[in-house]
Formats: sequence, structure tokens, C-alpha cells
Amino acid sequence: MSVERQYHTASTLTNGSVLVAGGMDNNGDYLNSAELYNPSTGTWTITGSMNFAREGHTASTLANGSVLVTGGNDGSGCLNSAELYNPLTGTWTITGSMNDGRSYHTASTLANGKVLVASGSDGSPNSLNSAELYNPSTGAWTITGSMNVAREGHTSSTLANGSVLVTGGNDGSNSVINAELYNLSTDTWTITGSMNIGRSGHTASTLANGKVLVTGGGDFSVGATFNSAELYNPSTGTWTTTGSMSIVRQSHTASRLVNGSVLVTGGQDNNYNSLNSAELYNLSTGNWTTTANMNVGRYGHIASILANAQVLVTGGCSNVGLNSAELY
Repeated sequence: MSVERQYHTASTLTNGSVLVAGGMDNNGDYLNSAELYNPSTGTWTITGSMNFAREGHTASTLANGSVLVTGGNDGSGCLNSAELYNPLTGTWTITGSMNDGRSYHTASTLANGKVLVASGSDGSPNSLNSAELYNPSTGAWTITGSMNVAREGHTSSTLANGSVLVTGGNDGSNSVINAELYNLSTDTWTITGSMNIGRSGHTASTLANGKVLVTGGGDFSVGATFNSAELYNPSTGTWTTTGSMSIVRQSHTASRLVNGSVLVTGGQDNNYNSLNSAELYNLSTGNWTTTANMNVGRYGHIASILANAQVLVTGGCSNVGLNSAELY
């Protein structure tokens, strides 16, 4: 890539290119730049810059092919601004602002085309429990039901029935153990079964059988990082432990491959060392096997599934910020 970046976003466009936007560089500067990866040539090209520099933001691909970027932090506070990337023109335009400034929130594209933004940090020691909906037809945001628990650094997963499962995170002082479901028909949240341990900085992947696999993360109030993994069953609303990863990791990535397995890459261990290791989860056996290491240890990176089934890993940090990318 043209610059080092971590805690950026990466979105796979309808033409197969990957749009990388924002993040933070090695000097701690917040970025508004964006660039495109072309899988056919393996090259990067600069595209239009966002109107605001931001890291800890989200990016959602809409039904019309544009990309919605929301919130994040610009170094002076959490942003409520949102903007749209047009792949045809390579430009960004401002759209309606959220009701709350937030970073390290989640964004989920719903079956009705709207985007659900949930929780996050408002820049204070406290986390948010608010949620709101973006309507692509009007460019406006509306407040929806609030979550039962405030959290940031959580995950959101869209289930087969259209509900959104939110897991874990941090409430500003402790890692959260509980999970809750958003019902788009009623715009309400309900508590579902709690995970076996509280965790933030973890990953969540929706599997081919409809279950959700949660991996790693940590409980930073006690300085613990985990190698454990667990499965959520939407039919019963309960969690069961599954095979543990070979090592502890937080701020890693998890990608569901076309064969149904889940690839986990990088992250940090208990001593905050950057990891270059990778491993695969087998849905049929519930076990993990190690696979080839990345060329560079990295955390705060992004992994994107390409149309050719390869996995593109971009940026992150390994004591210093990275502009490198690699393919699995």
C-alpha cells in the first residue's frame, strides 16, 4: 500500500477490487486516504480521499455498490459523520450524520438494505449502548432500540433468520460476557445466552451450519488473553466450547473460506507481541490445525476474501505500522 495503516477498513467491491480506507500510520497520524487493490494485477492505486481522517470506523457495502463509512476517531474525539464512496467515480460524498459520535462500534447490513450501527466508544471512559439505523434511500439516521449492555470492541454477526448477534466487548472497565440479539422486525434487543467467558478484541464468524464461532480475545481487566473458542447455536440460544487455538491471540482476524473452514491470522499474545502465525478451524471436527505463517507478524490488520477465494491481509502493526499486504 502507499502508506502504513492500522485499524483501517477494507471492503470488497462488486468489481472484485478491495477498497482500503483510513486508519492510523506509524507516526500516530489519522488518515483520510484510500486506495484500491486490483486482484488481477496485484497492484494498488490511490483513489479519492475521505472528507474526514478516521480510525476505528466501520465500512459497509450497500446494495447499490457504494460503501458507507461511519464514525471513528480523528484524534480530537469520536466522529458522528458518515460518508459514501462511489466506485464508479472514485469519490466520497458526505451523507447524514449519526446521532452519536462513536468509534470501535459495529455496523451490520440488514436484509432490508438498512445499516445497523451499534454501541462503541464516545471517547469518554464509558461505552455506549445506543443503536441507530441508516436508510440508504434517504441518507438519514433514526434511533432504534438501545442494547441492554454498553460495549465497545464487540462483534456483530448476521444470522440466517436476519437477526444480528452482538457478543462481548468492553464496557469501559471490564470485558463483557453476555450476548444479545437485534430483531429488525421489532427494532428491539433481547438478551440471549452468555458466553463462557467475557472477552473483547475477539472475532466472530458465521459458519455454513448457521452457528457462530467466537475465537480468542482477552479480559483486559485481569490482563488475560485467550486461545479458547466457543460456538453459539441460534436454535437454542446457548454457547458450547469447541477446540482451542494453538496459541492465545487478540486483535486477530478470522475469515470463513469457501470450503467452510475458518482461517485465523496474527494478533497479539499475552505479552503484546505481534504474531505471524495462522491456523484453520475445521467445522466438522471442531479442531484447529496450524497452517503456513504470514511473512510479517501483525495485529490491527484486516483480512478480505477475494473472488478467487484467496485471502488478502492488509496493513496492521508489528511494533511499527505496516504498509505491506500478503495473500493466503
